[in-house]
Amino acid sequence: MNRPGLPPYLQPGDRVLLFDGECNLCHGLVRFLIRADRQGKILLATVQSEEGQAILRWLVLPTDRFDSIVYLAQGQHWLRSAAFFQALRQLGWPFRLLALARFLPQRLADALYNAVARNRYRLFGRNDGSALPGLELPERYLHRRGE
Repeated sequence: MNRPGLPPYLQPGDRVLLFDGECNLCHGLVRFLIRADRQGKILLATVQSEEGQAILRWLVLPTDRFDSIVYLAQGQHWLRSAAFFQALRQLGWPFRLLALARFLPQRLADALYNAVARNRYRLFGRNDGSALPGLELPERYLHRRGE
């Protein structure tokens, strides 16, 4: 379901990736995106942040236990593997090639995504969410926009 209008904190043209700020695997993904997204097209926010929680509520998604990244752009949102592939499409060469994996059947891609998501803390560890990757680049985070 995509609602008309913009979620809270977003401006026209924003591309935002919501991720679990306590997940070490998610931190690795964010570090990769920061390096690969040289033009800074994708803004970042944790699902635990004030902004992330408001966006999740606006999208009518769970706010207390969330096992998916969310990608928002152009009035739409994507979850799980679709969110990952949409974010990859924003990156330059050669990273865009990774987006070709979106041609996997959605059910298969999401089944793999869900299996990893369910076990992410056990496999990769958990942190307290205070040391987010890339905080030295305030323009990359939705909650630090304009600093």
